[in-house]
Amino acid sequence: MRFLVKDMDIATGSSFVAIINHYDAERLDLHVGDRILVSYNSRQITCIVDISESHKAVPPGKLGLFEEVLDKLHVRDKQAVKIELTTKPESIKHIRDKLDGRTLGYAELLHITDDITNDRLSNIEKTYFIAGSYIHGLNLQEIIDLTKAMVQTGKRLKFPGLTLDKHSIGGVPGNRTTMIITPIIAAAGFTIAKTSSRAITSPAGTADTMECLAKVDLSEVKIKKVVKKTRACIVHGGAVSLAPADDKIITVEHPLSIDAEGQLVASVMAKKYSISSKHVLIDIPMGKTTKVNNYKQARKLKKIFKKVGKKLGMKVKVIITDGSQPIGKGIGPLLEAEDVMAVLRNDPLAPADLKEKSLMMASLLLEMTGKYRNGKKAAWEILESGLALKKMNQIIQAQGKQKPFELGQYRYPVRSGKKGLVAEIDNLAITRIARMAGTPLDKGAGLYLNKHVGDKVLNRETLYTLYAESEFKLNSAVALARKSKGYVIR
Repeated sequence: MRFLVKDMDIATGSSFVAIINHYDAERLDLHVGDRILVSYNSRQITCIVDISESHKAVPPGKLGLFEEVLDKLHVRDKQAVKIELTTKPESIKHIRDKLDGRTLGYAELLHITDDITNDRLSNIEKTYFIAGSYIHGLNLQEIIDLTKAMVQTGKRLKFPGLTLDKHSIGGVPGNRTTMIITPIIAAAGFTIAKTSSRAITSPAGTADTMECLAKVDLSEVKIKKVVKKTRACIVHGGAVSLAPADDKIITVEHPLSIDAEGQLVASVMAKKYSISSKHVLIDIPMGKTTKVNNYKQARKLKKIFKKVGKKLGMKVKVIITDGSQPIGKGIGPLLEAEDVMAVLRNDPLAPADLKEKSLMMASLLLEMTGKYRNGKKAAWEILESGLALKKMNQIIQAQGKQKPFELGQYRYPVRSGKKGLVAEIDNLAITRIARMAGTPLDKGAGLYLNKHVGDKVLNRETLYTLYAESEFKLNSAVALARKSKGYVIR
């Protein structure tokens, strides 16, 4: 049956959706959530059905298509497409099995990840998979199989030589160790291709921060050229479809505030496996307001990472670090990028905590190769000699240097309400305030921290300064900070 296309001029941002008028839906016995195969010339795509009650939105005889479907089919407004009824994906049965508490095998998990990757599942169906995995958990074999399925349904990059990698599970604002460790490791002669994420819930991801200095959305060919030239890269992994199902799962997890343990491990290990990393250092920050807030949970996660790594043929070292407060002085893409470059320049005013943690992690990675007995000394010498800065500048030039960004012109000092010592800093509160100010989309937005845990504070002394690129966003962030500054002073 043929329908004329109605361009909805909207992007769904995820699934492939087609809207049909209620009159046509009744005639074809279609219901919301059913699947139809939409064809144009030699191209075809499976779409999830939605129904319009209004003749104005989608008239009878027309099929409302969103931007993702239009682009996939290379079809435009008022052109004719053919539709056929089709069944729901087989993976829905597997999702139901997981909801019932059954263990899934590799083939079943591959079905699910393939359908997620190719947008055959609605957000509701993906949510049920996440909920089933969260409620019933994933056993070790399921985590391994999910990791392999995520890799199988995306691209895989291979680089010559010994490939090292590191990852932090997140939860600590300002934790931009990757951008310091990467040039140190590359300057030592090892390959480290960092494919990083953009922020979903944090003030900035590594990709957001690196984008203040260099282009990060590179093609597979370009990434290989950069790594061949510099032994390293710091790019956005989503641009090259490495374990793409993972990014789509994370997007659904975000509004639910769910981070299922098994999916977290599979997510991290799939990205590392996708770039053929053999030596991987995993950072688990532990703190009152992080993803992992007690030692028992941290040790359990550490064991799972090591077991999965062993099964995948990877040498994995896991460290549990202090996640009790933000790291560095800057919170937000540009402010964090300035912290990173200050450390690499050996600036005496560079944040000592960021420098210390980066050197510690770089030293562990160097020792994991078996080529260094004293990794700490080697990492320190590479940083202090200027070799790490030189390597970072090479990486920036190879990826494509960005024009300088500017800090937000709208600023506000958040002050202490009393005299005392900083006893605690709430990572979640700091994150919310920074995002209200405009991070990570506004590169110049964020917070500059003047005080950390243990510092003395005078009454009315500045705890941090807020930066925003618009007055509205600054006022919104200030209003949130007035409810909770994020600091406990005793």
